[in-house]
Order: sequence, then structure tokens, then C-alpha cells
Amino acid sequence: MSKLVECVPNFSEGRDATVIRSISAEIEAVSGVTLLDVDPGEDTNRTVITFVGPPEAVVEAAFRAGKRAAETIDMTKHHGSHARMGAMDVCPFVPVAGVTMADCVALARECGRRIGDLGIPVYLYEHAATSPSRKNLAAVRAGEYEGLANRLAQPEWRPDFGPARHNPLTGAYIIGAREFLIAYNVNLATTDKRYADDIAYTLRERGRHKRSGNVVPFYYKGAVVVFGEDRFPCGACDHVAKSWDALATHYLDAHDRDLAARYAALDYPAETVTGKPVYADGRFSHVKAVGWVVDKYRRAQISINLTDFKVTPAHAVLEAAREEAALRGIAVTGSEIVGVVPFDAMLESGRYYLRRMRKSTGLPLGDVIETAVQAMGLRDVAPFETEKKVLGLPRPAGDLVRKTVGEFVDEVSRDTPAPGGGSIAALSGSIGAALAAMVANLTAGKAEFAGRYEELDALAARAQGVKDLLLAAVDADTQAFNGVMDALRMPKDTPDQKSARSQALQSGYRHATEVPLQTARQCRAALELCLLAARCGNDVMITDAGVGALVALAGVKGAAYNARINLKSIKDPEFVERVGAEIAQLLDESRSIADLVEREVERVVG
Repeated sequence: MSKLVECVPNFSEGRDATVIRSISAEIEAVSGVTLLDVDPGEDTNRTVITFVGPPEAVVEAAFRAGKRAAETIDMTKHHGSHARMGAMDVCPFVPVAGVTMADCVALARECGRRIGDLGIPVYLYEHAATSPSRKNLAAVRAGEYEGLANRLAQPEWRPDFGPARHNPLTGAYIIGAREFLIAYNVNLATTDKRYADDIAYTLRERGRHKRSGNVVPFYYKGAVVVFGEDRFPCGACDHVAKSWDALATHYLDAHDRDLAARYAALDYPAETVTGKPVYADGRFSHVKAVGWVVDKYRRAQISINLTDFKVTPAHAVLEAAREEAALRGIAVTGSEIVGVVPFDAMLESGRYYLRRMRKSTGLPLGDVIETAVQAMGLRDVAPFETEKKVLGLPRPAGDLVRKTVGEFVDEVSRDTPAPGGGSIAALSGSIGAALAAMVANLTAGKAEFAGRYEELDALAARAQGVKDLLLAAVDADTQAFNGVMDALRMPKDTPDQKSARSQALQSGYRHATEVPLQTARQCRAALELCLLAARCGNDVMITDAGVGALVALAGVKGAAYNARINLKSIKDPEFVERVGAEIAQLLDESRSIADLVEREVERVVG
């Protein structure tokens, strides 16, 4: 999977289109970066820009945008309703695909260092923060631009990068790393905002005032429960303690939560809670939510920000919203992704609904994503174009696998040496793995195999993974062959040229050996999956498992041919011996597995 990072810098300019365009142009000029959205706000005098790309390119684009903002935005003249501290006020790096949070922390620090070298103070926040006091964005930005000079004078607020002196023109930048924020709306079959608010407050992390009495259908009509001198109700259940300390013990024991931290987040110091409302816990962490009515759609919506979808996924919130709506006699009609959503988030949602339907999750990735789209009703109020909405969506790696079957066969038949046997070996193995997945998927849907659902589901998922690796190898083998051909075309008129050509050839032959060797390994894995499919799948489809084994074995043998022929040109005896031994072992093991599959087939077909 390719590496993909999202960056969402906020700039303190939302009115001057020329300035906004110049900053956007700096981002678009970086190769590999895709500009997703430019959202200026006139009232806030702030523009939010969203772009994605590979890690190094994203850092370069963020740096260029930050530099351009420093050149075009004068913070001494800035006024707007949104909190801000600098020309590029905040700049988070967000992992999307193939990267970790640690990777994004490193990117944030690299960008911060480069910005700091421009003479701009830089603070790191969220996961990139260098101390707990700097983790929260609001804490870092306290006092905003107007209080920056005083803050910079405090030793404990020395910037992480750049000078500890006030730059009035630029202010200070805040750069960090955070989880992907999914803007997610749940649609209700009503135009009454009160229902949306009521459900939103139930779902959100902050929760709401605990109430008693007349709370149906609208919770807000109930009487607010407050802390008394010797009466300390729990916000998560009906328990009432006689002291704050006793409540804290109960809260930890019964709900595994820190009471002091809970109320500190609500700006309720423990010593001041008497007479104040008790807060009922929300159903989810990492969820912010409010209700509103969208005139365009003629319905109420629960507007949700999922601040960490890995902890609280969209489908969990949606199903909870459906439960809460049903309790109030209304229905959820669907939901909406605002902006884009990470592939991993959609994949997990698709798998959740497939499991709930007791269907195999080992389907092509596009099918799993489409399951999520349909189950979540993501086309309820607006189109949902998967290619545009899902970030990090895996795509076929090369030109060959994107061809039709007829086009591919024609390409093989032409008077060119590639694609040739190596690509065909990889294709054979991928078909073998696909047949194993098919047997598992079809079997998992049968009532008589319900007790083996988990086993079949795991088999199908593994088979899809092997299939995808082998599909990628179809193009990789041709590319490896072309690398050898490029080396053969190098000049050899001088001793230096001969030496360079020889080194390139050895590197090329080595790579052209390693690629089919990996293909042989994966084809062997496909054979094992076909054996499992033959043993645990429905006997009606055992011949499919058998055919899968035959083509997977052909893939092993074909890949071995290609690896062995290239070994003859490699001058490293240790490499030749090691690879030769592995090839022999792969062939022996693969023939044995194929024989076992054949016995299973013969057992059924007679």
C-alpha cells in the first residue's frame, strides 16, 4: 500500500482571494500532492486547506504554504472571530494509509524545524507535543496573537523551534500530528431539531446534564440533577454516594473512569461541584455532536465529528443513533460523510456489517467498501463517489492488471519478451488464491456451515490478501525484466562504462530473481489455501479448489523457472546457493500440497 498523509493547515486570511490563491498555488506546485479543498471563511477571516500526498511531498507543501503565508499575511492587521496565533495558525499532519502516528510526529517536527529556521516561533501540539502542557491546542493558543509577546517571554513557553521573540508580522505557528477527523452526519426522518439535539447529546463524549422525571420524548424537559452537600449522584448510573471521594471510588470501580478527570474536562473542580449539575456520561469517547436542521435536505441531522475513528468508528455511532432514534419513535434514514474518509475507516465499517450479516469479509476490497456505503446509507442525501471520497483506496499497481482479459492475452502474444512467463506465473497464482476465496465465501453463506463461519471468514480474507500480492507481481515481474534490458543497453566502450554496466546487470539479475522467488512463495501460500478450501469448504465446490491448486502449482513452477534462469547470470555464489535451495524446497512442498488437494477432489468426484 502506498504511503498517504493528510495535512489540514489553517491560515489567518479568509477574505483576500489573491492571498488565498497564492498559498494554494504553493501547495499545488509540489509534485505528488493533491489539493482536496480550500474553504475560506469571511466572518472568521480564516481559510482551511486540505491536501494529501506521500510524506515527503506533504512536508514540502506545508513548508512552502507556511512560508508564503508569512510573506503575504500581516498579523498586525488581522481581525476575525476565530481563535488564532499566527499567519499559518495551525497545521496538523494526519496518517491516512501506510503511515503511523509516529511517522506523522516526525513529519510535524521536520516541518516545524524548517519553519523555525525562517525566524518564526513554532509550537508543537497533540501527538507531536514535547510536554503534556502543550498537547491541547487550546492550551497552546491561550492568549492568542495578542498575548503572544508575553507568552514568549515565559521560560516554560519557549517555542519548540524558532526564536523566543515576538514576530509581529507572522505571529507563531502551531504544528502537530493528530488522528483523522471524520465529519459525519446522521440523517433523521424529521424536521424537528429537538430530536437531533437530544440524540446528539446522548452520543457525544461531553454528555449532558443528568435529568429526572419527564424526560420522554425530550430529555431536556426533565429536572436537572445537582450535587448536594451529602448527595453525589453518579452520571453513568443510578448510584448515589454520600461524598465526592465515595463517588470517585464507585466511578472507578463500576465504570473504570476517573471522576476528577471527567469533571476537570467540564471545568468543574472537585471542590466547587456542590449545587452544580451532574453530568450524564455520553455513550462514546472521541465524539463531538450537535443537532441541526438542513433546509436543503428537509430533515434534521446529527452533526458529528469523530476525532479518533480507530477508537470510535462511524458505524458504532450510527448504530447507536439508530437505537436512540427508535426509542423516540423516529427513524434514521441514512448518513453522510462531509469531505473525505480514510480507507481503513470504511474498510472496518464494511467488515462490521458483513460480519453482522454472517457473510464473509474476504471479498474484494471494493465490495467491502460498497457494503459499508449501502449499510450506512451514505447515498441518502448526496452522491457518494468512492474514488473521490475514500482516501488511500488501493488501486491496481500497474498497467497490465488494469487491462481486460483479452487485452492482456493480446499483449502477451506480441513480439516483445515482456510480459512473459513470470507475469503469467503470478497471474496463475492469483487465480488460484481467488478460487480459494470463492469457495470459502460461498460456503460461509450456507446455514449448515454456520458453526465454521470464523474459520471460513479468515480463510477468505487470507486468500484475498495473497491474490492482491500476486496481482501486483504481474506488473512487478515485467518491470524487473525491463530493468535487466536497460542494463544491457548501457554503454561499454570504456573500463568505467564496463564496470558500471556490470554492476547494473548484477543488480538487475538479482532483482529479476527475487521477484519471481517472491511470486513462488505466494503461489505456495495460494496452494495451502486451496487445500484448506478443499477440506473445510462445501463439497459441491471442491473442483473449484482443485482447479485453484492446479493453477497455483503452475505458478510455483513457472516462477521457479524464471528465478533459476536468472540465477545463472549472478556471480554471488552464496546468493545462488541460498536461493537455489529455497526454490527446490518450494517445489517439493508445493507438489506435496497439490497431491493432497487432488486426493480431496478424488474423494468427492470418485
